[in-house]
Amino acid sequence: MVTLEQVKLLETKVAKAIDYVKKLSEENSLLRGKLDDYRNRIDELEVLIRNFKEDQGRIEAGIISALDRLNQFEDAMEKEITDPGQDSPHAETSIKKDPPSDSSPLLDRAEDTEEASRPPEGPSTVSELDIF
Repeated sequence: MVTLEQVKLLETKVAKAIDYVKKLSEENSLLRGKLDDYRNRIDELEVLIRNFKEDQGRIEAGIISALDRLNQFEDAMEKEITDPGQDSPHAETSIKKDPPSDSSPLLDRAEDTEEASRPPEGPSTVSELDIF
């Protein structure tokens, strides 16, 4: 037979179970609210990431374009330096050197074939003739 103590113990356990379920329901609601907040934040961050990737793609394309333009500029400058006067509208403004005057020491050395063909005297060092 069931005693009064057993009924009171059962009633206490049922009350504790109801309190525990109530606490779990409140915690569940709180966690669901946080989950919704986190999902919204994730959506916001995904939009930011997508925009960031698009911006990075545009930045990369801009850098590549600038590098290509720089390469074209370098090629044009190199062509201008190697072929002055050929496709250049500024051909008249290129620098022309005057021939050296008769009193130039370089001209005197180059015309003196006997001195230029003679090996230098003394120890073997780099002389002015070896440079020119």
